[in-house]
Amino acid sequence: MNKELMTIVESIALEKGVEKSVILEAIEQALATATKRRYTVPDAEFLVHIDPVTCDYDTWRIWRVIDPEADEEIENPDAELDPEAARVINPDLSPGDLHREQVESIEFGRIAAQAAKQVIVQKVREAERMRVVERYESRVGELVSGTVKRATREGVVIDLGANAEAFIARSQLIPRETLRVNDRVRALLERIEEDPRGPRLILTRTTPEMLRELFRIEVPEIAEGVIQIRGVSRDPGSRAKMSVSTNDSRIDPVGACVGMRGSRVQAVAGELAGERIDVVPWEESPAQLVINALAPAEVDSIVVDENAGAMDIVVAEHNQAQAIGKGGQNVRLASDLTGWRLSIMTQEQFDQKAGEEAMRNVELFKEQLSVDGDVAEVLVEEGFTTLEEVAYVSLEELAGLPGFNEEIATELQSRAQDAQLAAGLASGGAAMPAEDLLNLDGMDEALAWALAGQGIATREDLAEQAVIDLLELDNVELSEERAGALIMQAREHWFEQEVAAE
Repeated sequence: MNKELMTIVESIALEKGVEKSVILEAIEQALATATKRRYTVPDAEFLVHIDPVTCDYDTWRIWRVIDPEADEEIENPDAELDPEAARVINPDLSPGDLHREQVESIEFGRIAAQAAKQVIVQKVREAERMRVVERYESRVGELVSGTVKRATREGVVIDLGANAEAFIARSQLIPRETLRVNDRVRALLERIEEDPRGPRLILTRTTPEMLRELFRIEVPEIAEGVIQIRGVSRDPGSRAKMSVSTNDSRIDPVGACVGMRGSRVQAVAGELAGERIDVVPWEESPAQLVINALAPAEVDSIVVDENAGAMDIVVAEHNQAQAIGKGGQNVRLASDLTGWRLSIMTQEQFDQKAGEEAMRNVELFKEQLSVDGDVAEVLVEEGFTTLEEVAYVSLEELAGLPGFNEEIATELQSRAQDAQLAAGLASGGAAMPAEDLLNLDGMDEALAWALAGQGIATREDLAEQAVIDLLELDNVELSEERAGALIMQAREHWFEQEVAAE
C-alpha cells in the first residue's frame, strides 16, 4: 500500500473539495509523463493506473493500432502499429485498439511530485469551474448577489462565494454608479460565457429583466402570479416604466407594486441607484395603454395608424414638454413600453400635418385616377387615403358620397383597380383575377379584384378558402351567406371530378 500517495490524494481532495478520482487521474498523468522522461525511447507512450483503494499503481507502455481505411499512416513508430504487425503480436487487436506491455513503475518521488503538482492544480481549477457552472447554469435570468472583489477599466469582478466569481462589464453597470471593493451588489445573471481561462458568469444591471426580478422579489403578488408584469422599458439609473395587470378584481396592481407610502417601489429604486419608476395599469386598448404610459401628461386626442404601427398624440401646448420629457425620455420610454411609434404634437401641429397629408392624397388621386381637384377633395374629406380603399370599397358606399352616383363610382373603381394593377406590374408582383374566378356565378368584377389583391386570384385559390378566411380579409366586404355560396361555386368542379372518377 502506497501510504504517502494515499495521504496526498486524501488531503488535496479534502482541502479543495474535489473528487478523489480527479486527483488520481492527475497523478496518473504526472507519473506517465515522468516515466516517459526516464525512458530510453523518447517517443514512447505510457499509461499509469492507480488503484483507488490501495493507491498502488502499475505502468504500461502502449501502442495504438492505426486504421489504414481512415487514411491513417504511422507517424510515431515508437507508439503506433499497423494492423498486420498488431495481429502478429495479438490476433485480437483491431484498428483503434491499444496494445499494452507492462513495464517497471517509477517511484513517486520529488520529480514525479513536482510534475503531479502542476497537473493537479490545473485539474482542481477545472473541477471547481465546472462545479460553479453546474451550480449557476439553471439560474440564468435570475438575480444573484455578492461582494465587489476588484474593479478594472473593463468592469467589476463580483465574488459570489464558494469559489464563484462573476463579471459585470462597464456598459452593463448603471451610469454614474460607483462600486467599491467589498460593496454588496445584486445583478442579473445574463449568461455563462466560454473563455480560454474557463467559463465566466456574466452579469448585468441595466436590462429590463433586472427590474422585473427585483419587483418579483419585492412584491409577493407578482411572485405568486396574481399580478403580471406586461412590459418594462428602462433608461438605467434615470427612469423606467412598467405596466402591470391582474385577473383579480379585488386587487389594485399598481397600488400593490407601489406599496404602502411607496415602500416597495422605493426599495427597488434604491437598488437601482435611485431610478425613478412609473408603474402604470396595462390595458387591452393600445390607445388607452399609451395614455396611461404618458402619464402624468394629459392627452387630448389620439390618431392611430395600425398599418404603420404609429400614433399621433395631441396634447395641449402647455403639456407638450411634459409629454415629451427631458431629452425625449418620457415619450421614448412610453413607445418602448407599448410597442407603438409615438409622435407628440399640439393641435395646431396636428392640423398642419393633417392638412399636408390631405394635400398629398388629393394630388395622388388627381394623378392616379385622372380626376379634377373637386372629386379628389371629396374622396379625401370622406376619409379615403389610398387607391386600394377606392378600388375595393363597396360600390354603394362610393356612389353615396356627395356629388357621386353609381356611374361615377364604377368608373372611379375601374381606374383605381387599373392604377393598382399597373403599379403592381411595375414592381413585378401584382395579382389580377383569372377568368375562371371572374366567371363564377355571383362574382362581380370589384369583388374579384379585391380577392386578387389578397392573393386569391383563381377559382382554385377560392375553393381552398374557408368562410371565416374570406370574412377576415381586409378591404373585402362579404356576408357569411355570400362567402359560403361563392366557395361552393368554386368547389363544384371538385365534385364533378369525383363523380367522373367513380
